Amino acid sequence: MRKFSVTLMITLMLSANSYCMDLFQSDSAFIPDIETFMQIGWSSDGSISPDGKIILFMTSFTDANQLFRLTPEGWPYQLTTFKDGIDFYSPSYDFKYAVVGASVGGNEDAQLYLLDVMTGRIKKLTDSPEVRYGAPIWTRDGSTIYFRSNKTNGTDFQVWKMNILDGEEILVQDKTGYNGPAGLSRDGKYLLTYTYTSNVDNNYYLYDLATSEERLLTPHEGDAMCESFSLTPDGTTAYIVTNANEDGIARLAKMDIASLEIEFLEDNSKWENEGCLLSDDGRYLAWRVNDEGYSKPYIKDIKTGTMLPTPPLEGMFGDGWMSEVKSLLFSFNSPTMAPDLWLWDWETQTLKRITYSTYAGIDPSLFTDPELIHYESFDGLEVPAFIFLPAGYKGGEIPFIIDAHGGPEGQYRPSFARHFQYLLLNGYGILAVNPRGSSGYGRDYMAMDDYKKRLNSIKDYAWAAKWLIKNGYTRESMLGIKGGSYGGYVVMASLTEYPSLYRAGIDNVGIVNFVTFLQNTRDYRRAMRESEYGPLSDSAFLSSISPIHKMDKVKAALMVVHGENDPRVPVGEARQIIDAMQARGAEVVSLIYPDEGHGISKLSNRLDYYRQMVDFFDKYLKSK
Repeated sequence: MRKFSVTLMITLMLSANSYCMDLFQSDSAFIPDIETFMQIGWSSDGSISPDGKIILFMTSFTDANQLFRLTPEGWPYQLTTFKDGIDFYSPSYDFKYAVVGASVGGNEDAQLYLLDVMTGRIKKLTDSPEVRYGAPIWTRDGSTIYFRSNKTNGTDFQVWKMNILDGEEILVQDKTGYNGPAGLSRDGKYLLTYTYTSNVDNNYYLYDLATSEERLLTPHEGDAMCESFSLTPDGTTAYIVTNANEDGIARLAKMDIASLEIEFLEDNSKWENEGCLLSDDGRYLAWRVNDEGYSKPYIKDIKTGTMLPTPPLEGMFGDGWMSEVKSLLFSFNSPTMAPDLWLWDWETQTLKRITYSTYAGIDPSLFTDPELIHYESFDGLEVPAFIFLPAGYKGGEIPFIIDAHGGPEGQYRPSFARHFQYLLLNGYGILAVNPRGSSGYGRDYMAMDDYKKRLNSIKDYAWAAKWLIKNGYTRESMLGIKGGSYGGYVVMASLTEYPSLYRAGIDNVGIVNFVTFLQNTRDYRRAMRESEYGPLSDSAFLSSISPIHKMDKVKAALMVVHGENDPRVPVGEARQIIDAMQARGAEVVSLIYPDEGHGISKLSNRLDYYRQMVDFFDKYLKSK
């Protein structure tokens, strides 16, 4: 009897265990709703103390982005609790304090706060709601910060400094334009600064803090960008990334500060360098190459000239941060993996995951990677794009969405997008296009849509749509287009220039009238945008490329999304579209969020927007 009971017990246990293992298998077709997808987490903007014992990072466990510190046990400790989250932070060299920037309602007018990294105590350093502060740089002794501010006139960004103890703001450089601090020499005698004349042209300077003399470090002719600038500890050399070369490809280079001679350290690869990072002791150099959208990291021992092992990951590597214990902290994500922080020890070749973003109960093995393709545009130009197809796609026409990136000098990179994966699991295809004018492919490609060539990039999107249709992926009645910021302009231009190609479109914080956009955008942005779109004085041309004057051509269903406090593309752009559509009796779905700016950042608003986005596309692209 006893033997029988034990046998029976084991049998029952095995049966129960087998039953439990089958619980999820029986529900393999279940797909969580879009609200659940929107709660997939992320962690980014990591930094690590010199001794490697303190790690700071940003995430949005709550409704908005906040700053966290990892405890020695690896538990995230929340340091900030701003209602609208934080915009940026900068730790002091010893990681005892951090300067935090926080704005209200998406207006981007960040104020500065001093934060005690261990206790979370905080105090306000600035109190000028109409002024925008940014780019704080600490002195090594932690007594002073240098920062960027438009306090003088609201238009020009200049370099200021503040003694943390007395809080007095002192103007360092009285220059016009868009200027800011980029670093300090090790001896504290020189300040590295930058000036942007447009989105495709800038300069770096070495400013003598004792004599107020400024020296140009990056002389060049025409447009050229220097996107990283790291001084060695002795101040004699800098490692930079610049496209100031014959073919306009951003590459890693070494600059002699005395002579300003530049030696490019990479071969003549057609792929651009994303940026470089120099260790505090000047021995190790890390950089990333943008290989047609994909990110490839490199690490070099400058003293020995040896290339060092890199993390065994394939995807998108974010900005890194080196400690003095020969380790690299970096963010990483891919189309199927949410952003998290990782720590790489190149001596022991040990890779450690630091943060673990929630997948909100969703199995990430269901997610889909894209394929890189190239298609021929109207003039024979080969345009790169990433095509996503639902898992198990067997061919035939399916609802498809073309995704338009912002910028316009942006670039779609194969990174994690929650709503992409939701749409794919629900039978949609997605094509993310990098038309002429995109960054990542060199200076010439990026300039191919400037000024009078603006509509050529819209043709690239139209030819992408035609490529999908020609190859049997979809048809006009099942094709939508969506985009944010400049991508929102692409949507509106596509629906007015090619009204029969698309069934539905979503414009998110997009431009619709270049004249009113340039008139109403913040003063500090106008000059930089005119170099791309054309001068406000050429109102006739600007009007000719503005969709607002062609709204009678729109046939597609339309959704317009905007933040009331948008400082970059004022909400008046959205209201012009809504008014024009309503004036002709056409239906338009309008989502204007009173507590948002240039984009939808708060979780509560994201949940609402993406729910309505899905319902909108389902209604128009899946209906028979």
